[in-house]
Amino acid sequence: MASQVPPTLVDDPKSQSDKRLLELGYKPEFRREMSLFGVLGISFCAIGILTGMSSAFQTGLFSGGPLSLFWGWNICSIFMLLIALSLAEICSAYPTMGGLYFWVCKMKPDVPFLGFGTGWLYTIAMVFTGTSGNLSVALYLASLAEVGTGRILTRLEIAVIAWGINIASGVLNTIGTKSISRMSSFNVWWTLGGTFVLVITLLVKAPVKNTASFVFTDLENFTGWQNKGFVVLLGFLQAVYTLEGCETAAQVAEEALRAEWLAPLAVVGSIVGSWFIGLIYMLALLFSIQSVSSIQGTAYAIPIAQLYFDAVGKRLTLMCITVIMLAQFMAAVTAFTASSRLFYALARDNAMPLKGRFMSLNRFQAPYYGIWLSVFVGCVISCAYIGSAIAFNAILSSAAISVMLGYLQPIIIRVFWPAALKARGPFHLGRYSWIINLLSFAFTIFICILFILPTAHPVNQLNMNYAVVAVGGLVLLVVLMWIFWGRKRFTGPVFTAEGDVGVEDEKKAEEQ
Repeated sequence: MASQVPPTLVDDPKSQSDKRLLELGYKPEFRREMSLFGVLGISFCAIGILTGMSSAFQTGLFSGGPLSLFWGWNICSIFMLLIALSLAEICSAYPTMGGLYFWVCKMKPDVPFLGFGTGWLYTIAMVFTGTSGNLSVALYLASLAEVGTGRILTRLEIAVIAWGINIASGVLNTIGTKSISRMSSFNVWWTLGGTFVLVITLLVKAPVKNTASFVFTDLENFTGWQNKGFVVLLGFLQAVYTLEGCETAAQVAEEALRAEWLAPLAVVGSIVGSWFIGLIYMLALLFSIQSVSSIQGTAYAIPIAQLYFDAVGKRLTLMCITVIMLAQFMAAVTAFTASSRLFYALARDNAMPLKGRFMSLNRFQAPYYGIWLSVFVGCVISCAYIGSAIAFNAILSSAAISVMLGYLQPIIIRVFWPAALKARGPFHLGRYSWIINLLSFAFTIFICILFILPTAHPVNQLNMNYAVVAVGGLVLLVVLMWIFWGRKRFTGPVFTAEGDVGVEDEKKAEEQ
């Protein structure tokens, strides 16, 4: 496993981080203003335990019930931790903001399409993730209005709110690294404090507490499928959806002190922390459910609002939903942070048009073209919600699958070409590396298949899982981009360090 972090990392951590970046061939362009807590906060914020658990809770509750939620959470957390370890090992060797994309390019330089495809698919997934998060904020606001006034908001009104939240996310990202670092650090405390408040509120105020038998063994099935094992597996998707995002720390690696240590520690630490915090919150929710059928038939924009309303009443529901909503907003902001850095990385390596503009930094050290492209796409996609919630959900489901497909690319290389990671970083898995990557590979394949299976029976045009169509569309888009743009211009990472110092140093590092 990874060796211990030394008490004092280095005398000058900024110089060490910049030296490693130069060895990889890149000239340092960003100020290194993020500490471990800030980088950890980015991943922790992107995972968004309060938000992911609350927004997707009904997915597991209606597909397997408490049995699926509890056991699925713990089983999936173990495997997501293995994925985090696999990614952290590569991140330590290549601590650059390209993340998954750069890792694939470095390990398989002879197949440039693989790196190009990974970069674009993952970048689009991050834009969609931010869009999904901002729509969730709008849905929480709609639920607050519904609980507080009884007025049901229309899809148009919710979409307009989502546009405003997308723009607010863009403004915060435009202010720059320091503001995002502070916000993500604050979000750690907000999540910890918010979880404590929500758990205590639920356990104290819920008029009826469920039994341990209900929490750990009750099976609920609103899917129409008769196979109980398959229904329980469908409930696992809630856990995976919630725990995605640990790799976001890699997108700010060039803005962190001693990134070869801090970024991988943040990747792993965010999963470990989210696992235990999420477990506590989930147990509080399960013990406090007053009626599963009431949640299933709710008219509120977010079903979790019905659970709170039944358990703690109107006034406390308004407080609890506000806590979750603010955490959701901060999580959505970091998704646009990641996407803007990915646009920058792709532009730097000639993987997208308008290279100069997407590499432009404002006085706050923010890549503002990538930020506002993310905002624009988010607003356009939010328009789909007005016409069809089914189409919108398919687009956003494709984001979750695309993230897992992004994880899959570097892990596949580590399984079938283990020698491709030529330069090992200070955080490494030693002799356990290959088996951890193999288990991560198997679980990722399993989840990607599960994500595209129909979640209701009998299948019709209203309940069909259109995620496979959306993912197929994204893959086709990326392939067309490669044919008409990438294959003529993209050959892999473009070194920006002065002279060939970075390249020569990297060769020496690989030889060692």
